[in-house]
Amino acid sequence: MHVTGTTLQQRHKKTSIVLALASGISIFAGMTAPAHALTLMDILRGGPGAGRAGQSDNGLPGVGSGRSAMPSERSLADPEPLPKVSGPRYYTYKPDAERAVKTAGFAASSAADASRLLAEAKISAPADIAAALEAFYGKTAQPIWVSDGDINEKAKGVLALFERAADYGLETTDYRLSPPTLTTASVADPAASGSPVVTSDASPASPADGHDRALMQFELALSAKVLTFAQDMLRGRIDPNRISGYHDFKRKDVNLSLVLPFAEKGTDAAAYLEGLAPQSAHFQALKAELATLRAEAIDNGPQVSLPDNLLLKPGKSSPDMAGIIAAIQHTGSDALKTKHAATLASYQQTPDYTPELVEVVKTFQAEVGLKPDGVIGAATVRKMIGHTSKDRIGKVVVAMEQARWLPNDLGQRYVFINQPAFQVYYHDRGVEQFSMRVVVGSRSNQTYFFQDQIETVEFNPYWGVPQSIIINEMLPHLRQDPNYLDRLGYEVSVNGRAVSSSSVDWYGSTQNVSVRQPPSSDNALGDLKILFPNSHAIYMHDTPSKSFFQRDMRALSHGCVRLAEPRKMAAAVMGTTIEDINARIAAGQNVAAKVPAKIPVYVSYFTAWPNKDGKVEFFDDVYGRDEAMLKAFAATTKVRAAQI
Repeated sequence: MHVTGTTLQQRHKKTSIVLALASGISIFAGMTAPAHALTLMDILRGGPGAGRAGQSDNGLPGVGSGRSAMPSERSLADPEPLPKVSGPRYYTYKPDAERAVKTAGFAASSAADASRLLAEAKISAPADIAAALEAFYGKTAQPIWVSDGDINEKAKGVLALFERAADYGLETTDYRLSPPTLTTASVADPAASGSPVVTSDASPASPADGHDRALMQFELALSAKVLTFAQDMLRGRIDPNRISGYHDFKRKDVNLSLVLPFAEKGTDAAAYLEGLAPQSAHFQALKAELATLRAEAIDNGPQVSLPDNLLLKPGKSSPDMAGIIAAIQHTGSDALKTKHAATLASYQQTPDYTPELVEVVKTFQAEVGLKPDGVIGAATVRKMIGHTSKDRIGKVVVAMEQARWLPNDLGQRYVFINQPAFQVYYHDRGVEQFSMRVVVGSRSNQTYFFQDQIETVEFNPYWGVPQSIIINEMLPHLRQDPNYLDRLGYEVSVNGRAVSSSSVDWYGSTQNVSVRQPPSSDNALGDLKILFPNSHAIYMHDTPSKSFFQRDMRALSHGCVRLAEPRKMAAAVMGTTIEDINARIAAGQNVAAKVPAKIPVYVSYFTAWPNKDGKVEFFDDVYGRDEAMLKAFAATTKVRAAQI
């Protein structure tokens, strides 16, 4: 980026003259922006259409809507292609790479036939599983799962546990293994067993010898499955960072070297493995919900059909009114049905949306977290129809997997943001103290999924404009009007030196250009921000755009988390009062205060999650991440099926 003088001004002046001659109007007046375009004041106010009265259509004081709708004029005004900064992407999931287990060293541990035959077994496994097998069987002479020429009770207990893997949100077929059998028929005729007899130069082939070899193959295969199961119980099947660039977790380390020795020495290997499941209250609530959903004989899904574009206001009528009441009776709570029992019992399938029915709908909306205004729109219809049992089961399985990415103990004091719920929850002394609505990133500017630690509350903050916003959203205006940021009161610097917006060559690189908005009533961050430094530049903050919190779908920001009650959250994490927070803001100074205690923050993404009463609630998959998870599960199962 270069700071220029007369040459740059002449360049822009010439561009303006050409435009004026071509269009007969000023380039800064009367132009029409695309309906979907975001402007800078949209950013400040919270999103499209949030400008204040008295401003131009795009919310920019003194500026029209920017580029002309005519392609020829756009090319004249902006002869160089506009750069774009793209966000992270979703990946095609690739499961752990595998290699052959090196069994040659197993025979050296003992001269016993079992070790000799084990050395001839052939399986593949991920590198860490393979290494654990090699380390264990390189030292151990005796099998774990085979005794007296057959699989033992310890092995049978583990196989029975694997059949219940789905209870823990895992995939049963990932661990299923059939034990070898030696029948009378196979002794008389090896071909009758349907399994080939393995031969070697050291030992002549026989049915019994083939069975022993199969047992050792089973021994090694079961140990590989046991290690996989233990690892999955503790950290999950999926590496979150292979899902998308929006996932950011250090995958948990599992000490696999302890698993097989525990299984060998203990009397009940199945109980040991089952005990590895997360014991947290949220995981146990998800597990119980999964069992309930699977045990239900009827589908929890939609029993009625309602149009997606339904819009019904109080006092109006609709032929879908009967379906609305039927849907509420199916998905509404027992408390709702008790409260409005008389109204529901007397309803005669009429199309009129009467005041009594409005009250039923308002109660329903309040129960499901919607604005209780009685207006039946798309969001209310989605809640009325609900999710099918299959959908709910999928959401719970995904949630159980993702819960394994988090610490088993979230802490006594922490902040939990759940993006699909558009809510943040503050916990202290192990109990939820309060929750509030939030606005999270839009689908094109998604909020990441990660955990961190709150460090600072900044009062009367500056807003350091990210490069993505400078390039994607400010640059089109700056190329037409280099004074754009100066007029809006923004501070611009190049290589740390303050300059005027008009002196910057906005046709060059913006790499060394910094833009920030000083503290003010219009500041995009409002009165404060709560920081947990991370590589994604995500934090919680206030906003001058309060109306967004009244919306049901609140994926509207550029990625940061906007708080409905920022002063309440700041007081909680600072361990002080709201009055104290008010006083610090009223002082008018830009001050960063360190949080006095370590407070984890979980910027999470769960479409199924238990509330403070332990009841699992379900949310829409706003970013489509559940779908990506289900594809990753399928890819993992496919690879595991080919391991043995």
